[in-house]
This record gives sequence, C-alpha cells and structure tokens, in this order.
Amino acid sequence: MVNIVVFHSVLGLRPVELGAAERLRAAGHEVVTPDLYAGLTASTLEEGFALMDHVGWTAISARASEAVRDLPPSSVLLGVSMGCGVVQGVLPDRPAAAGVLLLHALGAIPASARGDLPVQVHVADPDPIAPPAEVAAWQAVNPAAEVFTYPGAGHFYTDAEGPEYDEDASTLTWRRVLEFLRTLPRA
Repeated sequence: MVNIVVFHSVLGLRPVELGAAERLRAAGHEVVTPDLYAGLTASTLEEGFALMDHVGWTAISARASEAVRDLPPSSVLLGVSMGCGVVQGVLPDRPAAAGVLLLHALGAIPASARGDLPVQVHVADPDPIAPPAEVAAWQAVNPAAEVFTYPGAGHFYTDAEGPEYDEDASTLTWRRVLEFLRTLPRA
C-alpha cells in the first residue's frame, strides 16, 4: 500500500479525480483528494482559470500544504493538470515523498529534490498545455523521469465525462501509473 494525495485540475475536484482516487484505492492504496477550491467547480477551462484566479494561488497553496500536513512523509504526490503546479509547490516541504505522478501537464521538480525521486509524467502529444518542445526540454532537465506521451489524445484524455476522453490512452495511463506505484516502497 502507498499513501497518495491527488491534487485536482483547474476545473476543481470533480468525478475524474474522485474516480482516479477510487481506482487507486481498489488497487490497495490509501488516497486523499483535497478540495483546493472548497466545493467550487467549473465546466470549461475559461471558467476554471477564472475560478483559480478567484480562489487565488495563495489560498490554493495553503490548502494544499494543510492537506498534506498530517500525511505520512513518504506519500506520493499526484497532480492532475493544474495539480502538477500544486505538486511543484508542496514538494520542497516533502523531501521523503515516495514518488511524483504528473498527469496532463508538467511541473518543475525543484533542484532540492533528492536525485533518486521516482517521477512519472503522462501528457497528450501534442498538448497545448505541454507542447512537445516543452516536454523535450523538461525531460532534458529531468532525465531520470519516465515520460509517456499519448499521440492524438486531447489534453484531458483521462476524463471520461469530457470531450477529449481517449479510452485507450486513459487505460494505458492508469496501467502505467499502477505499475509505477508497485515499484515504490510500501508504507
């Protein structure tokens, strides 16, 4: 069993993140899904960015830090799109994190992160949020990270309720995520 915290996308805590948490729980993991928007959600990216601006990055970061405060230090940090930026913000205070999973975006892995930190990334190819050149540059800086791209998939391809859903890419992503988690030390 691995402890995992799932940080949601710019759209808020929605069925896609809650479903991911259930999938991870079914595999035997302990999972928390902090609501960084305190119950608010959006249905479009434009609404999501407006909501993020309304809540404010300071409040989002504070809620994320509060959410991980009592979790085991070795908890895995999983970010979904905007949640990758949240992972980037909490990682410096979580040096014992067992691993990092970034879905649908990139997040900077701080230079202070330990060199053997397992990192896995899943992004569409091409993705307007993480264009191929940016993914290649990110991978050059983080050569130990596993980076998986999904040709022809849309940005939020794991959201079964969204217009970009790609069943094959989503299934492959979750298979790879579960394999990654099996390689990590157990709590």
